[in-house]
Amino acid sequence: MIYYFIGIKGSGMSSLAQVMNDLGYNVMGSDKSDHFFTEDELIKKGIKIVEFNPDNLKEGMIVIQGNAFNDEFPEVVRAKELNLKIFTYQEMIDNITKDFKLIAVSGCHGKTTTTTMISTILENKGISYLIGDGNGHAINGSEYFALEACEYKRHFLEYHPYYSIITNVEVDHIDYYKDLDDIIDAFTTFANSSKKCTIMCGDDENIRRIKVNKPCIYYGFNENNDVCAKNIRLVENDKEKINDDTTMIDVYIKGDYFDTYTLPFVGDHLILNVLAAISVCYLENIDKDEIKTQITKIKHAKRRFIEEKFKSNILIDDYAHHPTEVKVTIEAARKKYPDKYIVALFKAHTKSRVKYFYKEFADALNLADKAYVLDIGEDRIENGYEDVSAQWIINELKNGEHIGIDEAEKLLQYKDSVLLFMSSKDIYVLANKYKEIA
Repeated sequence: MIYYFIGIKGSGMSSLAQVMNDLGYNVMGSDKSDHFFTEDELIKKGIKIVEFNPDNLKEGMIVIQGNAFNDEFPEVVRAKELNLKIFTYQEMIDNITKDFKLIAVSGCHGKTTTTTMISTILENKGISYLIGDGNGHAINGSEYFALEACEYKRHFLEYHPYYSIITNVEVDHIDYYKDLDDIIDAFTTFANSSKKCTIMCGDDENIRRIKVNKPCIYYGFNENNDVCAKNIRLVENDKEKINDDTTMIDVYIKGDYFDTYTLPFVGDHLILNVLAAISVCYLENIDKDEIKTQITKIKHAKRRFIEEKFKSNILIDDYAHHPTEVKVTIEAARKKYPDKYIVALFKAHTKSRVKYFYKEFADALNLADKAYVLDIGEDRIENGYEDVSAQWIINELKNGEHIGIDEAEKLLQYKDSVLLFMSSKDIYVLANKYKEIA
């Protein structure tokens, strides 16, 4: 039996296809012919990818319909004509994770990184995982399954987690949610879906509004958390090595010293993410020495603050696509490279988000020394936002301007600088063109 993925290159769909392939399912799928980074792992695992075509659908297939495709999409129409069983992405995840201790990581930011950290720390336990950067792996019979659980359209409410993790709560996806109260309502339902315990960042004021009727543990920097990071110190190592800086923290649990950790990264938002992972390990009674060893092996998720030394510059590729993410990414770059000129390049992919957040995007980008903004991409069909453009953000910048995807020559003037490319999609195309001509 063939499980056919419509939109198999989607970041979550690619991960799910890999997981099901590892579990022994016969998997294939369709997408555009354009290269996207999420297809690389599919190719490595020998998973067949074909271009969109209704004729791909055959009798007896089971279809997983990507969330980016509505019921009028030709392949979906054909699947219904053939009376094929159709699952949504989240329905299929729920199907295959019921026999695991599901660790579902939600939040407006940090889901991918936190899920990556958990999968690394519990690696020796044979953990299975599905991460929204196109990375999925599964082992039949493993005890744990770490899942990046997206809140868009309340999709994360399909799951049945053993642990529910919430990294933060903010206004986002305003094309679906009515307001902050509506978002908090969704996260409240998610928090109360956990079978064992809910783990939440207690420093987040919106999270503290969530009413939990299940066992709950809070983490953060503030003293009123159950799991708390103290005595944070940056360790500067070889300045010629771009990934060589580390952070040391002391962790206290319920007021008592737990352990000291050396983290292979810089940034307060990443410390919060690792506290969520440590909380899981504490609740599962994972050996302290094993936690400490595995934490040193943590690497950035794909397209999350990925650094590259290029001639005299540092190039950073990051998935940041919400104002808070842009802000913390620039702050992390500034903290790591305090003496360098910071150039921020940003491309949004939903007009609804730009309309709601254009001033917040500009405030975040103004933390850089210079900002460039690309035209808004087409992430999904949006009606009623025809007048929204990148210029809305540019008009609010102190030192910013527009840049086209084919205008990499504008970046040739920068030497001994940090060029920070931020987008949920294809801004790395601009970075590649810059490297070709520099």
